[in-house]
Amino acid sequence: MSLFGRIFADDEELGKKDDDRGRGKAKMLSPPWSARKYPPWRRKRTVLYALMACIALYLFFKNIPPPDHPPIVRPHYARPSRDDHYTPPKTINDSPPHKPPPRPGKISEAEKHYYDGPIRFYKLAVSLHAISRLRGHIEANRNVLFAASNLRSASELIPIACEMAGWDRNDVHFAFMGRDDLDMDELKLLNGVDNECNVNWHDARPDFSIWSSDYRMEVTVAAGLGHIQTFMHPQVVIVDDPSREDAFFTKAMRSKTLELGRSLIELTTDAAENLMWITRLDSASLAAFHTVYVDILIHAPPHSSGSLVRLLKSIEAADYFNHRRPHLTIELPTEVDTPTADYLDELVWPPIDWSGAPHTSQVTLRHRIPRRTFTEAEASIRLVESFYPARPADSHVLVLSPQVELSPLYFHFLMLNLLEYKYSQSSRFSEEAKNLVGLSLELPQTYLNESNLFTPPTNAGGVNKAGDQPTDEPTPFLWQAPSSNAALYFGDKWVEFHSFLTSRLSLDPAKAPSRPKLVSEAYPSWLEHLLELMRARGYALLYPNFSSGRESIASVHYELFQSPEEYSKPKATSAADTPVPTIDTKEETFKTELSSHHPKHPESSPLTSNLISLLPQSGAVQELFELPLLSHEGHELDFSAFDSTARAFTTSFRRQFGQCAATTKQPDVIPMKADDLFCDHDDDKAGLGLGDLDLGGPYALPQIIKPVVKDDSEIRQTEFEAHLKRQAGKPMEVQGEDEEGPSEEEAAQDGGSDEDDVEEESEAESNGKDGQEKAQETKKKKKKNSDAKNDITSTGEKDPEKDEDEGADGDDIADAAIKPDRKIEKKDQKSKADNGGENTPKKKGPDEKASVRDRGW
Repeated sequence: MSLFGRIFADDEELGKKDDDRGRGKAKMLSPPWSARKYPPWRRKRTVLYALMACIALYLFFKNIPPPDHPPIVRPHYARPSRDDHYTPPKTINDSPPHKPPPRPGKISEAEKHYYDGPIRFYKLAVSLHAISRLRGHIEANRNVLFAASNLRSASELIPIACEMAGWDRNDVHFAFMGRDDLDMDELKLLNGVDNECNVNWHDARPDFSIWSSDYRMEVTVAAGLGHIQTFMHPQVVIVDDPSREDAFFTKAMRSKTLELGRSLIELTTDAAENLMWITRLDSASLAAFHTVYVDILIHAPPHSSGSLVRLLKSIEAADYFNHRRPHLTIELPTEVDTPTADYLDELVWPPIDWSGAPHTSQVTLRHRIPRRTFTEAEASIRLVESFYPARPADSHVLVLSPQVELSPLYFHFLMLNLLEYKYSQSSRFSEEAKNLVGLSLELPQTYLNESNLFTPPTNAGGVNKAGDQPTDEPTPFLWQAPSSNAALYFGDKWVEFHSFLTSRLSLDPAKAPSRPKLVSEAYPSWLEHLLELMRARGYALLYPNFSSGRESIASVHYELFQSPEEYSKPKATSAADTPVPTIDTKEETFKTELSSHHPKHPESSPLTSNLISLLPQSGAVQELFELPLLSHEGHELDFSAFDSTARAFTTSFRRQFGQCAATTKQPDVIPMKADDLFCDHDDDKAGLGLGDLDLGGPYALPQIIKPVVKDDSEIRQTEFEAHLKRQAGKPMEVQGEDEEGPSEEEAAQDGGSDEDDVEEESEAESNGKDGQEKAQETKKKKKKNSDAKNDITSTGEKDPEKDEDEGADGDDIADAAIKPDRKIEKKDQKSKADNGGENTPKKKGPDEKASVRDRGW
């Protein structure tokens, strides 16, 4: 029944029924004239629903495409299958539109890039499905991607991509992501691409690319790279210099590769001339391009400002091809030369980026404090502890001597060999690569002991660049000899060297046998310890050997050569030690032979030409097992004999220097640890590296100096006897064996000091006989006073009678003189105490201690 009929019921039956219904007190019908009120929350919800409906209608009508817009069909981007044969999906329209999209009325005709509509890739899906045979669905593969956004950048990258594909170490891809509507076949034809260029081409341009806005193109680049990542998983993305690329392309590439975790290599403007060496690397090496960190460590000896400034200038002038600059650490001497200080004051490293990027200094200066000459162990510790890698797998140290001048292309050579022999796919499973301790930038001129000139090995079984005639072309080689002039050491091997040096210097020099010195004193002392580690582990250093002997990566100058500090001879300390030269006025005295000024070693000029032209075998990267291997003495060995020599030296080293017994089994080698070479350490010096150090050095432990307490009882006894002799007026004689001076306790009981005795003696001599009698009487009273104190000490109570005598005679005791025969009475008193008399003291009380202290004995 409706509410109206229930309130105004005209039917009699209905009215009767309502009359019979019981009415409760709590339930009362509202008055018939009041209308029902809806709650406020229901009204608000109704208004909200209405507003949402209006918004939905507005968005629906606003997004209706215009009548001339082509139908939108999403391309098929499913994960590729393992089947090599693929049939592209059928779409409604396979060709992109050639007419411009409709312009909004508010856009002027002068603006060309205006379209912001939906994005569609017409040709990308077909090329991505066609590379399923290249195992792009696997995370680790051989895919390398080149990408460009304009025709100029494409013309720079296409020759590099074809060169890389010709070495057949990678699966090379090229993606075009620009606005130009040039067909891909025409693009290849303009750049001279033929069938020998084994590159996979991808057209990643969207529809209406010519009229697309910058924002739409930026989204297009990021979306296209995302689709490529799904199908290809490229290990690295290589693009042209940012100054030649479009801004939207550079911004999208940097952000998307960072999001995907892919390495991005931005080439320089002269990449086709100086960066062709990247085409020799595989995808694994290129993936680690930006994960490599290099720290430069320079130890500057005193008075080497000229050499140090020359080295720093060569570092600044080098080409780093958009790679991060190395961190620079300089070890300065105690006294810094003025030219060095002035140059370091103006040094800005890395150079300021004028594009607005924040600048952070990468220079660390370590100034030495002690003036004295370091020992061999101290000098080794100071240099080695100057660097410790935070990430041993990716952080490496380049040790340079101030006498070295680097080539502008030294960083190119360093990255080529570092990426190839440390991060390539073949080096990850090569035993030879695991035993490589680092890379040298210089070709040594002599052996380690400076005995003879060094003759580098050649590739006896090689062929010339044409490949048709055998030749003895120079080749890089492995040598078990460390270098301190210019060498890069891997971070994990440097950490192991830290562990080795800690245990090696912790040994007691007295327990270690003497060893012959294998490294000349012309090199620093830490090379001797590094050579021990290399011989024990079977490590070797890779040395370069260019076909042209006139150019090198690092040139060593010997005109300002200085011996290491730990081996340098002490200088003359005074003018008398310095010989005075004699000058002869004859003309013949000033004549000299030119041959005497020739350097001991021939010097080479730094490399300035193309790096590829100087590398052996046309720049082809050689495997480590193909290179010659030399022992530390310079003998060429095969790898099996090299390993046997290392095992034999390890056994000998553990017995002689590791303090290991012959029956002790060598534990397993722990990576980056050298604890297996040592068995026992001195408990006092273990882990401190103090085995060979002087206790007065800066690394010594503080010494605790104990105060020396001298026993002056004999001196005081002699002085007292002399005093008694002077008092009696007798000549000085040596005291007999039966006579003894008073002990310290007896002297305290006498209640006097030497100064008081002197005063009393002078007073007695002045008073004559009367003074002596008075002194004797005073002596008896003082004896009574001493007996009273002994009674207090023994019983703990005072005698009233003795107290009265003590109080009455206190003033006389202070003014009395000592009789000459006091020594005899003291001896009687001492004998009485030894016989257990009543005056024998048992324990001194606090009052007696205070009296003795106050009397100054």
